[in-house]
Amino acid sequence: MDASVERIDLGPAADRVAGLVVRIEEDLLGLPTPCPDYTVRDLLAHVSALALAFRDAARKAFGPATDTDPGSARPVLEAEWRTVLPRRLGELAEAWRAPDAWEGATRAGGVELPGAVAGLVAFDELLVHGWDLARAAGLPYAPGDDELLVSYAFLAPSAGDGDAGDGLFGPPVPVPDDAPLLDRVIGLSGRHPAWPEAAAPGG
Repeated sequence: MDASVERIDLGPAADRVAGLVVRIEEDLLGLPTPCPDYTVRDLLAHVSALALAFRDAARKAFGPATDTDPGSARPVLEAEWRTVLPRRLGELAEAWRAPDAWEGATRAGGVELPGAVAGLVAFDELLVHGWDLARAAGLPYAPGDDELLVSYAFLAPSAGDGDAGDGLFGPPVPVPDDAPLLDRVIGLSGRHPAWPEAAAPGG
């Protein structure tokens, strides 16, 4: 493996999202989330689909899961989502523990990209959408600073490239430099840390 490629363990982020899933009651599924036009139900379906897609991207097992644009249709939540989603999250984390997942090229969302980049995208999706779910459901959410630093470094370049619309999630939201690291990461992802009191684009 190329020594310049830094691998990270997706396990803590995946476990954190799985822990949120089991605490989301049925009456919360219709609530809005920081992702525009996505209810909690839609966001759970999106996370389930991305877990499957990036699991297969790690395995280089190309097919419908890796080749479908996630924006082509509204995601549909599986009937057995309480068991399906945690299992997929575990499989996602395990797939990215394989060193060769981070090597060479792969595909996700119909887009070709280096394995090392795909791994970071998968990690960031988990971290940010975990915040989305926690915020929408009123649940606590506390990623470690080591995870937040990885996400911040990954998102920050797109915030200063002069074309924020091309960012992973959307145009960044200004957040004070002395704000908590989680708030700064969330701002870079196109959300306002005070959502829903202060809504902003993102998704």
